[in-house]
Amino acid sequence: MTLEIRAEIPSLKLRLLKEEDAEELFLRNDQNRGHLRQWMPWLEETKSPSELNFIRRSLESATAGTQYSYALVLDDELVGVVAFNNIEKLNHCATMGYWLAKSKMGRGYMTAAVKALIDEGFQQLELNRIQARVATGNYPSQAVCDRLGLKKEGVLRQAEWLYDHYVDLTMNSILRSEWKENPYRK
Repeated sequence: MTLEIRAEIPSLKLRLLKEEDAEELFLRNDQNRGHLRQWMPWLEETKSPSELNFIRRSLESATAGTQYSYALVLDDELVGVVAFNNIEKLNHCATMGYWLAKSKMGRGYMTAAVKALIDEGFQQLELNRIQARVATGNYPSQAVCDRLGLKKEGVLRQAEWLYDHYVDLTMNSILRSEWKENPYRK
C-alpha cells in the first residue's frame, strides 16, 4: 500500500497516519465533537489524547494488511481521515470509512479523497469490492457514495449502536469492473 496518495485537488493529500499526528488528530476530533458525534460511534473514546493508541493499532494493522488509515491533509493541516477499516483478504473486499472537519465540508475534498482511496484499493490492493456502510440519515456521507457511483444494496436495520440508540445503515458498494467504467474515475 502506498504511504502517500495524491488526490485530484493539488493541495489535498492522503498519507498513512503516523504517531506524530496524535495531538493534531485529537485536536481536530475535539473541535468537531458535536459535528462528528451525530454519526461516529467511536467519538466518546477520544476524550483524552488516546489517538496515539489508535494510530499505533492502525500502523500494526497496515503492516498486517488488514486496515489502512490515512490522514486527510489539506495545505499541511490534518482535516480528516479516510480509511479501509476492514480488509477481507480472502474475499478481496474492503470496508471504508471517512470523516472531515465541518469547516471543510461542501468543497469536494471528501469526494476527491474517497475517489483516491478507491483507486488505491483497486490498483494496489487488487480488491474486487469496496463498500461503505452509511447511516441512513447521514446525507453528506451518502452523497459522496452517490457521486462516486457506489450502488445502494439495501438497508441494514439497526446495524450500529450510536451512544443511546441504534441506526440503520445503507450498504453501498462498487466492484472493480464497475470502477473501470466509472466516469468519475477519470
